[in-house]
Amino acid sequence: MNMAVQTWIEIGQLADIPPLGARCVKTPHGRVAVFRAADDRVFAIEDRCPHRGGPLSQGIVHGNAVTCPLHNFVISLETGEAQGADEGSVATFAVRVEDGRLFLHADALRRLVA
Repeated sequence: MNMAVQTWIEIGQLADIPPLGARCVKTPHGRVAVFRAADDRVFAIEDRCPHRGGPLSQGIVHGNAVTCPLHNFVISLETGEAQGADEGSVATFAVRVEDGRLFLHADALRRLVA
């Protein structure tokens, strides 16, 4: 039986991110935006809008979406897909909360390289 080992990297505390807020995690391969929804669910996506490369971590969070601060592109935090008439997508990454600590799956680093 092949048991894959999952690697999680601690990136901070849930309390570090206000409700409807975000933080940017810098990696050797790019930036990951980590968002906290109003219901305390946490999402992690590539911190680069597919439209013009805007920093999504600086956007406005509403529901389970973020609006890019540059040109109002709306991105789903769940799927990474642009919503409405917009087209494009960003990578999403597994993130978990354990005892108030945030962990990002190591695959995030590898997938940003591509």
